[in-house]
Amino acid sequence: MNIPFNKPHFTGREAFHLSEAAIKGHLAGNGHYTRLCQDFFEKRYGFRKTLLTTSCTDALELSALVLDIQSGDEVIMPSYTFVSTANAFELRGAKIVFADSNPLNPNIDASQIENLITPRTRAIVVMHYGGIACEMDTIMSLSEKYGIPVVEDAAQCIDAFYRDIPLGSIGKLGTFSFHETKNITSGEGGLLTINDPALFEKAETIHDKGTNRAAFARGDVLKYEWVSRGSSFMPNELTAAFLYGQLEHIDAIQQNRTEIWNAYYSRLKETAAAFPVGLPHVPDYATHSSHLFYITTPSQEERSRLLQHLESRGVHAVFHYLSLHSSPYFAGKHDGRQLPNADRYTSTLIRLPLFFGLTEEQIDYIAQSIELFYRK
Repeated sequence: MNIPFNKPHFTGREAFHLSEAAIKGHLAGNGHYTRLCQDFFEKRYGFRKTLLTTSCTDALELSALVLDIQSGDEVIMPSYTFVSTANAFELRGAKIVFADSNPLNPNIDASQIENLITPRTRAIVVMHYGGIACEMDTIMSLSEKYGIPVVEDAAQCIDAFYRDIPLGSIGKLGTFSFHETKNITSGEGGLLTINDPALFEKAETIHDKGTNRAAFARGDVLKYEWVSRGSSFMPNELTAAFLYGQLEHIDAIQQNRTEIWNAYYSRLKETAAAFPVGLPHVPDYATHSSHLFYITTPSQEERSRLLQHLESRGVHAVFHYLSLHSSPYFAGKHDGRQLPNADRYTSTLIRLPLFFGLTEEQIDYIAQSIELFYRK
């Protein structure tokens, strides 16, 4: 059997919408399909305002500009995250202050954040790993206490919730990814959610090269002018059209992926009880987005052997992030604090194949392969 790690899902509607976009003759951004996608997210999840971007990386960089992050400002974030989370603020000259993961899952340890806050702290960035929410009550209490905005890196969080509140709608800003590995995809693509009305106009202006074009198109201003710094964060209409073809089928996609996630968990529970295999921890306050399913091993050496074993049986599983605080680029900038949980996930976490249409037979084969490794 040969099981890939990921296989992008096509609903069959993408081609229709791509043709419609071409027929309409508007291929640059901010057209019919851009508005359809943004309206979809605002109505389905109650996001106050949304802006499509070319990637989640762009959405994060846009968030740093919206918050006016400057050289020397400090930004707290988890070490166990994708490099884009940090790059967005590093590019503005910020000092990145990394926090450890919590012992139960790779999310930021909310109990550590307050000790990292200084008078120069300008943002707290949280990343909801696997679409499983961070402990947002504590984090938002700190945000209110110290007047520090929170950015949610919700790249993996489509259709995921914290106490029935959609992820990406809790902080001042949120960011989503539509990369081909995500549940809903446009190949590349992203979304910025703006949950503070005071930031609506600023975000819209920076998003469109620092111009007031959107306000001009609405008739809110008399002239179309350059009014602030900005850049070109907007995707073209073909990307938005493809994305809309996916959004039309979001419920079916989510249902299938959730069934796969649950099947993995059910199938591997006995293995985890008998052998030193860790399964995802979903706290009572959270749901998950069914974006990924991971296991953990007791050591890096065992993980390497298990990955080789799975590969030999045609199962393409992968490790995930490497702790950013010990990366070649950042190690010399880190303040020397030990972040043992981030390092533990770096060394022991394995992502199993998860994509729309993964069959029961394939899930059973993957689970059997893991059991075989431990029973040898």
